[in-house]
Formats: sequence, structure tokens, C-alpha cells
Amino acid sequence: MAIGFVLVKIGPRCEMKSLEFLRHAEHIEDVYMCFGEYDIILKVRTDTIDDIADVVVKKVRSVKGVLDTKTLVSTRSLTGE
Repeated sequence: MAIGFVLVKIGPRCEMKSLEFLRHAEHIEDVYMCFGEYDIILKVRTDTIDDIADVVVKKVRSVKGVLDTKTLVSTRSLTGE
């Protein structure tokens, strides 16, 4: 099991439409709105790290309004989840 966190920068006035699409995309487990350099944080769970890359490239970056992404791959959970 591979878990990644994807920081997503969204263009002005595209947040809600992008958020709605991402909420229902396969392998995206959680979606968080945030303030700062990035607008949305996604928790992605897949079988492999390569599959995380596929989700980011084929799904997240294809969403209208997505300007930039940064992907962080988790090595393990410190809370036991």
C-alpha cells in the first residue's frame, strides 16, 4: 500500500469545481481545503508509488484550473493507521 499527499494550486475562481471533481476521483481518499501557497491537499492511497504518479499525472493535473502540484510520498504512519 502506498500513500501520498498532493499539494494542489488552483487558479482563481476554479476552486469549487476542481474540488468537486477531485472529491470523487478514484484513489483520492481525503480532500482538504487550505490557505497558503497551495489551495487543496489530497490524500491518495494506491497499491504502488508508481500508481500515485499515475493518479497525479492522469487525474489531478488534468483537472481544469489546476496550476501546479507537489507530491509527498509517505514512508509510514506514525499513528498506526
